[in-house]
Amino acid sequence: MKYLQTNMKYTLLLLLIVANVFAKGQIYFPPNTGNTWATITPAELGWCEDQIPELLTFLESNNTKAFIVLKNGKIVIENYFGTFTQDSLWYWASAGKTLTSYLVGIAQQNGQISINDLSSSYLGSGWTSCTAAQENNITVRNQLTMTSGLDDGVADPYCTDPNCLVYSADAGTRWAYHNGPYTLLDGVLEGATGQTLNGLVFSALKQPTGMDGFFFQSGYNNVYLSTARSMARFGILMQNGGNWNGNQLMTDANYFQEMITPSQNLNNSYGYLWWLNGQSSYMIPQAQIVIPGMMFPNAPSDVYAAIGRDGQFLNVSPSEGLVFIRMGNAPDNSLVPFLLNDQIWEKLNYVMCTPVAEESDENFWLNQTATSVRINWPGKAFVCEVYDSRGNKIMSLEARTSEEISTNHLASGLYVIRCSSGDSAEVKKVIVR
Repeated sequence: MKYLQTNMKYTLLLLLIVANVFAKGQIYFPPNTGNTWATITPAELGWCEDQIPELLTFLESNNTKAFIVLKNGKIVIENYFGTFTQDSLWYWASAGKTLTSYLVGIAQQNGQISINDLSSSYLGSGWTSCTAAQENNITVRNQLTMTSGLDDGVADPYCTDPNCLVYSADAGTRWAYHNGPYTLLDGVLEGATGQTLNGLVFSALKQPTGMDGFFFQSGYNNVYLSTARSMARFGILMQNGGNWNGNQLMTDANYFQEMITPSQNLNNSYGYLWWLNGQSSYMIPQAQIVIPGMMFPNAPSDVYAAIGRDGQFLNVSPSEGLVFIRMGNAPDNSLVPFLLNDQIWEKLNYVMCTPVAEESDENFWLNQTATSVRINWPGKAFVCEVYDSRGNKIMSLEARTSEEISTNHLASGLYVIRCSSGDSAEVKKVIVR
């Protein structure tokens, strides 16, 4: 029976891949060695080439170092800025979380781990400061989905020492972007497989796909470093359902699908360490608020993305046959700079001659010329809190029936306003330009 179920999963995954190939064209895989990589011109795709300079200017003005767009695996746009080159190495920051997610799936299909196992099975008891009962509620799945229940408000959320891992809520009942429990997934992998993190990367990714790069330790964090093209290779692998040029590397179809679909009902836009577009709401790091609308209104709804500090982006849209990666620095210090990612999609849409999305006023206030936002709550007193894109609360006020919130002192960017009265609350987004 187990053999039959495994074959059914494998067959389902192959059918999905074949359907994608026929719908969007044959996927190209660059050779595993050398610098050869097939290209296709924007003109051949019918794209609006005159819009490319504006896209590149925007990228350069926002401290981009590398930018690559692939169509069915072939390079359409590849640009490097400043002294950065095709051979330069750069860090993935939290975009590298998706590599860990992928490696956990490989370990599970090899029978070395189950994501439903207790984390303490691999980390040992006492890996947190929780009681034994609280700690024994935390599973590998909780670490993958940011639902460990451990407090992300500690002094150092990157810390992996037991005294930094403090109970906040029962596992599975609270979503919080918390780096400490995530980083310990590396320990889970090493404990389960008997291999080092870089050994796992070599056997599961570098050897079969030709990726370069390695994890290095920075403080408590394990950070991946590679060339831009290697990030793009991982994008092709993900676009093709874990298949590299006919070699099905990830045969666990269930895990692959779970990885790129909502993993819990607290933050709909989060899978297994992947950010998901096309959902009705999302949450951001450092704030316990649910924001209405899609994360990336200008992107295809099926996009799943690896996102890291300073704007390390890997976007995959299977329906459009698109992968784009961006490496560099960013104007702000957001843990997840999702606004910059959406702005790049907006510029790329013009290049692809695609209409730019307009999100409903129910979700957005666009503060292009006005200097304030008026909140009306007739007949009731209410409290409003304003958060920046990093989740920091920058303003709080109490009002009765109506209040005008000035935005003329705010820097350009996205802000979230949460107003509540009694048991009811509303959340709105404001873009200041």
